[in-house]
Amino acid sequence: MIDRLLPIGLLILSNIFMTFAWYGHLRFKAAPLFLVILVSWLIALPEYMLAVPANRWGSSVYSAAQLKGMQEVITLAVFAVFSILYLGQKITVNHLIGFALIAAGAFFLFRAPVSA
Repeated sequence: MIDRLLPIGLLILSNIFMTFAWYGHLRFKAAPLFLVILVSWLIALPEYMLAVPANRWGSSVYSAAQLKGMQEVITLAVFAVFSILYLGQKITVNHLIGFALIAAGAFFLFRAPVSA
């Protein structure tokens, strides 16, 4: 059971770091771009230290396509919460529809193959 849950937990944590690395600076638009890039890079380092083991260990129980699909759904969920709580932006119905379509794609990655 832990072999299935650990990669998911690590992907959630890595996506929190990456979301801050990519979008956290939007609240500090007056900061010099070079400084923003440097800080973002430093935030991204722990993200890699979580994502790489998540994918390495996860590949023993999930396919690469399943890991990628899972990562995309986690990314959207983390981003939605971040966007609301940190950036103060609203999630619209169109955003939810787009997220749902991506989640539907991930669903098919975990579904048993359809025979031809």
